[in-house]
Amino acid sequence: MHKLFLLATAALIMPIVACTSDISSSHYSTSSVGAVAQTIGGTVVSVRQVSVSSEDNNAGTLIGGALGGIGGSTIGGGSTAHALGAVGGAVIGGIAGNAAQRGLSSQMAYEYVVRLDNGNMVTVVQGTDILLNPGQRCFVSLGHPARITPGY
Repeated sequence: MHKLFLLATAALIMPIVACTSDISSSHYSTSSVGAVAQTIGGTVVSVRQVSVSSEDNNAGTLIGGALGGIGGSTIGGGSTAHALGAVGGAVIGGIAGNAAQRGLSSQMAYEYVVRLDNGNMVTVVQGTDILLNPGQRCFVSLGHPARITPGY
């Protein structure tokens, strides 16, 4: 039973990890391949590191609660002990699952403020695969998502 529980836990936690989006400037989704995006030259005005986390989708809480309830129900010898163990396990598992999802789905990123060559300013947040510095020339791709890459 214990091995089955661990196997089920691993199988259910994998989708939580898989939900983390790739926010690097080098990642493109299949829907953006072939799409045209206007690109404008600019100069980086400021850069700061920020944290990006996925939207609350409660998957970690639900999976943790379910697994905790299953595990907790094996505690004790009578039906009351099984029921109390299931409830306690579900609460503790839900809290742990929520914390795990939050930790696994957050990423570091850079927030860039760029003055475009036309005088406008834009702010773009993207992954840490490329670091540009204030004063550096860059290209801003105004697609979805917007991207900043080293310029000329």
